[in-house]
Amino acid sequence: MPMKELLLGDEALALGALHAGLTGVYAYPGTPSTEITEYIQSSELARTRKIHCTWSANEKTAMEAALGCSFVGKRALVCMKHVGMNVCADAFVNSGMTGANGGLVIVAADDPSMHSSQNEQDSRFYGKFALIPVFEPSSQQETYDMVRAAFDLSEQYHIPVLIRITTRMAHSRAVVETGEIREQNMLRYPMEELRRQWVLMPGNSRVRYKKLIEDYATLEHEAVGSRFNAYTDAPDHSLGIITTGIAYNYVMENFPDGCPYPLLKIVQYPTPRDLIRRMADSCREILVIEEGQPVVEEALRGILQSPLKIRGRLSGELPRTGELTPDCVRQALGLAPLETHKASEYVVPRPPALCQGCGHRDMYTALTEVVHEMKDAKVFSDIGCYTLGWLAPFHAIDSCVEMGASITMAKGAADSGQHPSIAVIGDSTFTHSGMTGLLDAANANADIVVIISDNLTTGMTGGQDSAGTGRLEKICIGLGVDPDHIRVVIPLPKNREAIKDIIREEIAYHGLSVIIPRRECIQTAKRHAQQRAKELKNKKND
Repeated sequence: MPMKELLLGDEALALGALHAGLTGVYAYPGTPSTEITEYIQSSELARTRKIHCTWSANEKTAMEAALGCSFVGKRALVCMKHVGMNVCADAFVNSGMTGANGGLVIVAADDPSMHSSQNEQDSRFYGKFALIPVFEPSSQQETYDMVRAAFDLSEQYHIPVLIRITTRMAHSRAVVETGEIREQNMLRYPMEELRRQWVLMPGNSRVRYKKLIEDYATLEHEAVGSRFNAYTDAPDHSLGIITTGIAYNYVMENFPDGCPYPLLKIVQYPTPRDLIRRMADSCREILVIEEGQPVVEEALRGILQSPLKIRGRLSGELPRTGELTPDCVRQALGLAPLETHKASEYVVPRPPALCQGCGHRDMYTALTEVVHEMKDAKVFSDIGCYTLGWLAPFHAIDSCVEMGASITMAKGAADSGQHPSIAVIGDSTFTHSGMTGLLDAANANADIVVIISDNLTTGMTGGQDSAGTGRLEKICIGLGVDPDHIRVVIPLPKNREAIKDIIREEIAYHGLSVIIPRRECIQTAKRHAQQRAKELKNKKND
C-alpha cells in the first residue's frame, strides 16, 4: 500500500532499493553517501529479509562483492562518495565488460564545493568512460523511483547502472510516496550466451566490447524516450535551457509561473542527442545549467555542428567551481537579483577542530614536541579526523592526498634520503588502503615510523565499525613488521613523556616501526556509555 514519508535523498534511495528487492548493500562510509547504508542497517525490512548491510573494507571490495551478488542473480547496491569511485575504478570499469545478471546499481555521491572532500570530481564521467548508463535524480521522489527503474534497466540490458547524486540532494528532505515492495530475486546464473563475458580474457573481451558499444547506442534511445527526461516547449525561442539533476530545481525556483523558454531536463544518460538537436533546431542559443563539471555542455559542442551559441560554466555565465545556487542561476538567466539580507557582522567562521578529549590530540601533542626537536622532520598524513592536525594549534602534518597515501609517501621520501620520515594514518584508513603500503615498507624495511592512530572506529563519518578493530598488531606482524618495533601506547596527557620517548626511540631505529596510539573515539565512547547505562536500567526494571 503506498505511503508518504519525509526522507533525505539518501534515505529515499535506500528505501527505493529495499522496495526493489535488494539482497545486499556494499559500501564504505563517506559523506555524503553514508546515510544510505545506515538507513538500510536500521530497516526492519532489511532485518526481516536478512539483507547484507555490513561495511566493506573499502570501495573496491564493496564493488567486487556486489559483482558476486549480481553474478548469482541477486540485486546489489554499491554506495560511496565520489572519490571512492577512484578506489573502485578497476572493478567498476570492468563491470561494464562483465555486465550484470541480477540488478547492479552503483551510487556515487558527489560533493560540489568540497564540503568534506579533497576535490570536486563529477562521477558522470565514469559512466561515459565505462559505457554504463547514468541516472541523476532531481528530487527525492525521483530518487526513490529511479533506483527501482535502475534495477529494472540493469536486468533488462544486463548492465550495471550508475546513480549520481550530490550533497544537496543527499542531505535535503522532501515527501516521498512509496510504491510496491518487491520480493528478492531467486538464485539464478548468467545465461549460456552471457557466461563468457564474465571471464575477461582478451578473446572474450574483444567480443563483449563490440556488444557493449552497440548496447550503449540502444541505451541512448532509452534515454530519449525516458519518463524521467523531459522536453517542455515554450513560446520564447530566443533561448533554450538544458538542465540536469538538482540544478533543475534552481531553474524552476526562478520561474515559479513556468519557464518561458524551451526546457530540457536531463536526468538519464547517455546524453539524449535527439532531444538536444530538437532544441538546437528551434532556439537561437542554449544555456546549460548543470551541477558539477560541464559534462553536458562539453558534449553539446561535439553533438551540434552549428554556430549556435552555447553558454554555461565554460563560457563564464555560471561559476566554474563550487555548487550552483538559485542566485547564480538567476544571474545566468539574465534576471534581476533578489533582495537579500546583509551578512551578519556577529557571525564569524568557525573552522573544524578535533574534539576536546580526542586521543588524536594527545598523539599530535607528543608527536609535534618530538618533531620540533629535529631538523627537517616530515609528517605525511592521511584522510580522517586526524587530518585536522594540519590546523592550529598543532600544525603537525605536511601532506594529505588520498586514502592510504601517508605510508607510501613516507616510504618514497625515505627512499630519497628523508629522515625522519613519519606517516600518520587512522585505523579505518589503514585497513581501507594503508595495508598494501605497509607491505611495501616491510619488504624494503623502509626507514620510516608509521603511527596508526587507533580510535576503534571510523570517526570522521560518524562512528561506523572499523574493519581492523582489535587486530591491528596481528595485521602488522602478518605484513612483515618486526614485532619488537610495534609499540602500543595509550594517548593521554599523563603518558605524554613516555610516548615521546617511544617516538624518539623508533625514529632512531633505522628500519620500519609502527606505533599504535589506542584510545576510543570520545564520541563513540560517550554513546557506548549511554547505551550501557540504558541496558543496565532496563535490566534493573526487569
